[in-house]
Amino acid sequence: TEKFKRLKNEGNDFVKMGEYEEAANKYSECMKLNTEEYTVYTNRALCYLKLYKYEEAKQDCDHVLQIEDSNIKAFYRRALAYKGLQVRKKNMAGI
Repeated sequence: TEKFKRLKNEGNDFVKMGEYEEAANKYSECMKLNTEEYTVYTNRALCYLKLYKYEEAKQDCDHVLQIEDSNIKAFYRRALAYKGLQVRKKNMAGI
């Protein structure tokens, strides 16, 4: 659990610095140690949104909502992911 906490804190620090790719990597490492800690999924979803990786963000939020169906952050970030995916579809249709 100490390694998990350290990695999560490092991820949080990267988010504060706007280093979303590095933060997502730290959260992914956390998931290898503990798949039940849903906060790292919503945190990684935030990183994916910032990186315009909407499908990945949606998947992380879907995972959290399977565990905890009332997680507000997961609902909100999934909605942002859906919005990003819709915008991308509209842009692709215009090409």
